This record gives sequence, structure tokens and C-alpha cells, in this order.
Amino acid sequence: MAEDKQKRGKIERAAVIGAVLHLGNCLDFLDSKYIELVAIYYELMEANYKALGKELPQNRDVLKDRHKDRLLRELDCSTIEFMHEQVFSQFQEETTNTGGFTNIKLFDSTRGVFMEGGEAFPGSAISKKSHIQICIRNLNCIKGFFLPRNERDFVTDLQQEYTIKPPIVK
Repeated sequence: MAEDKQKRGKIERAAVIGAVLHLGNCLDFLDSKYIELVAIYYELMEANYKALGKELPQNRDVLKDRHKDRLLRELDCSTIEFMHEQVFSQFQEETTNTGGFTNIKLFDSTRGVFMEGGEAFPGSAISKKSHIQICIRNLNCIKGFFLPRNERDFVTDLQQEYTIKPPIVK
């Protein structure tokens, strides 16, 4: 992805960094209960926008995306941020009214899967550019970072490991 952005002139120099993450209390869109939760907050946001006479943001296609994957996800992002704001507001209100105690848990991270790039092969439900994105909201969830080491030739390693060694003669 970084190299693709470099080719398109979006970034000057592609780089990769590794991170050790702990997702903590994760708003995990791989779990249907969180999809249902964000849908409830979408309805609240929609009502707020309507009351204010504003139009909801929309997910849109980028100009050259022949797959029409709606890569500009302004509606999704706005809905998720609205939900986080509302949860934080409830958290603050409850901690203020109860002397600092609450059962409301703030989300430390958000994880979602994105199916993009068209089908991998004819009739496939696998997309060419499927990926998972993680947003760390609580920086304490970043446990460390590192520069990835150079890759090794795994097949050569296995060939060396599994080569039959002559028996040891005593």
C-alpha cells in the first residue's frame, strides 16, 4: 500500500514500521454486536442531522475506482466518531454524577474489515484488496514498535532443517 501511494505521488518515500498492539476494549466490526451498536448510533446521528436541517455525510467513490468500492467513507467515519463522542459524553456525565464511578467503558481501539478491489477470481467472494484496519484511540494500547527485519527464504530454511542428516556413529 505504501509503495502504491508512492507511485501515485501521494507520499515521497514508502516505509514500513511494525507495532505491538493490545486492542483493549475494541469496537470490533468483525463482531456483529458492534455492528448492531454502531447502527443504533447511526439512527441517533441521523435524527440529530435532521433536527439541525443538515445533510448526512455520504460514502463516495473515488474517480478512478472501477470497482465502485466507495473508498471515501465519510458516512462511516462520521457515524463511528459520533458514537465515540456520545459514549464519552455518557461516561463524563456518569462519572460526574457518581463521584467518579461508571460502568461505561470507553473504546480503546476500533477494528474493521474492508473488501475492496473486485473479485480475486471469477465468482469469488474474496476481494483482491481485502484488509483489516485498526485505529488505536488509547495510545496506551501501543506496547512497542519496531523496524521489521529482512525476510528470509522460508523454503530454503525448511529444506535445511528437514534434510536427512547422517546417523552419528560412535
